[in-house]
Amino acid sequence: MTEQYDDIINLPHHVSENRTHLSKQSRAAQFAPFAALTGYEDAVEESARLTNSKVELCEDEEADLNEKIRLLSERIAGEPYCEITYFIPDKHKSGGEYLTVSGNLRFIEEASRQLVFCNGLRISIDDIIKISL
Repeated sequence: MTEQYDDIINLPHHVSENRTHLSKQSRAAQFAPFAALTGYEDAVEESARLTNSKVELCEDEEADLNEKIRLLSERIAGEPYCEITYFIPDKHKSGGEYLTVSGNLRFIEEASRQLVFCNGLRISIDDIIKISL
């Protein structure tokens, strides 16, 4: 097979007179991978992110929470300190996460069923699973 190319095998490398030579970086860029599916990596990351499901409380646990909320409302003038664990629904997929916050309670808003802390944080009573006084 080498006989077939004997006439050109020893010729010098061709250099164009009309076009400038590309740098190594420019030549490499034309072979760089491109994102054919933009957002695919983000979608995979999002689907891999774990969420918790919301716990349904039994009657005894609900009664205990209601009693603690009643005690907090009796002490509301003194802005009682408490620690609350509550559920935050996820904005992008089913489920959510549980957060525990602590602070002084400013008031209980009966109409919207929310506990309002001195720092402005509002927590829905329906999302609370635990209160520590």
